Amino acid sequence: MQKLFVTLVLLACTGYLQAKVVLPSTFTNNMVLQQKSKVPLSGTATADHPVKVTTSWNNKTYKATAGADGRWSLQISTPSYGGPYSITFDDGETLTLENILIGEVWICSGQSNMEMNVNGSNGGWGQVYGYEEEVATADYPQIRHLMVKHTTSATPVAEAAIREGGWEICSPQTVSNFSAVAYFFARNLYKKNGVPIGLIHTSWGGTIAEAWVSGGALKTMPDFKATVEKNEAAGAEAFKDNNPNRATALYNAMIYPFITFPVRGAIWYQGESNAGRAYQYRTLFPLLIKDWREKWKNPKMPFFFVQLASFRDQKENPDESDWAELREAQAMTLSLPNTGMAVAIDIGDAKDIHPKNKQDVGNRLALNARAKVYGEKVVFAGPVYQGQKVEGGKIRLTFKSPDGLVAKDGGALKGFSIAGADKKFHWATAEIQGNDIIVSCPEVTAPVAVRYAWADNPANNLVNKTGLPAPPFRTDEWAGITINNK
Repeated sequence: MQKLFVTLVLLACTGYLQAKVVLPSTFTNNMVLQQKSKVPLSGTATADHPVKVTTSWNNKTYKATAGADGRWSLQISTPSYGGPYSITFDDGETLTLENILIGEVWICSGQSNMEMNVNGSNGGWGQVYGYEEEVATADYPQIRHLMVKHTTSATPVAEAAIREGGWEICSPQTVSNFSAVAYFFARNLYKKNGVPIGLIHTSWGGTIAEAWVSGGALKTMPDFKATVEKNEAAGAEAFKDNNPNRATALYNAMIYPFITFPVRGAIWYQGESNAGRAYQYRTLFPLLIKDWREKWKNPKMPFFFVQLASFRDQKENPDESDWAELREAQAMTLSLPNTGMAVAIDIGDAKDIHPKNKQDVGNRLALNARAKVYGEKVVFAGPVYQGQKVEGGKIRLTFKSPDGLVAKDGGALKGFSIAGADKKFHWATAEIQGNDIIVSCPEVTAPVAVRYAWADNPANNLVNKTGLPAPPFRTDEWAGITINNK
């Protein structure tokens, strides 16, 4: 009898000692938490058992009790940026997360040009320009990177699939694995502000935008309502092939797990896979942004994106272009507040859909953040077309450009075409007059419309004095080649 009693006591003690708190995959050593926010902490422990959480930045202990299913949750307030700190979880056995920073957290998403890491190994895409020097100088321990694995789901999932190791500290030994665009974005901000940066990198090459939108939001668009309802009815069966290019598949698995994790904003590089449906993107892309803002319960959440870079061979004569129409849809999305766009037509590659100059892309995104989030008085965008006026056989274009208008190489402006009522465009001469540009062509004596950089890989050299390029534009509203594509 005494032996049985001792055995039961030992079993009870063993169970107690093994009652170790289990945390979500996103909570690891080296993580970054959003400053001045309320961060939800949750996990599992022994059912009906008390859990204590102690944060080193204020030496305060918070208490929760695991439910019958073992789950517990609470919220903690974070201070202004700083660290390193620790968080200790105790339900009889302690678990401590070390080297935690408080700073600014950014969601980094999209397709392959966001996914491309610094050494290009994750897609065989090649190294960024100046790779060896970039790696050697990447000593920024206050920049951290969390990589989300490629996963899909028919329904929203609470737990993200995270690459082994969790949050990584930026160093010459680790930076090669970082999203290149996200890293250069973070580096620019950190150099300016000195605030720790956390990058949640959740992207997948070749993916369509609707895969990143919630089912509830997509059902408000007639183009997607039936598809979403069909997938919902089929459930997991519809997603068993792990195909990422299904409506909601990536939102459910790679965005939804983070919507309770406070972030400062989002950066996005996507569009290539939706170019054939550019007119649809005019509605779809703003819907994605509004959807994320609603899910994060932050209607003013900053959202900065990259306009498609130039790609494919240049054409001899002006022509229609689905990539130009997609860029137009992206530019139209700037009508949403707290958005910004990094123009990239000047740094693309005719032969490579993954251009290696990711430094300028990240820096241009950072300029938007510095101006619109952190209030710095900095030029963050190139010249923006405002309107046109026909003056005889010429057209005068007006621009918003506080930093002036110049030709990047100092020569004649390139990439302008002009058309009359017949809608046939001809290459044109363009001359700068202050903040206006005068466009003309001997073959078009009664002009009605002008286009600039309207091609997959357009000639272009209109910039401001800072060197930021003007985005492509057109003054006409004639139906494009993707208008009926669904």
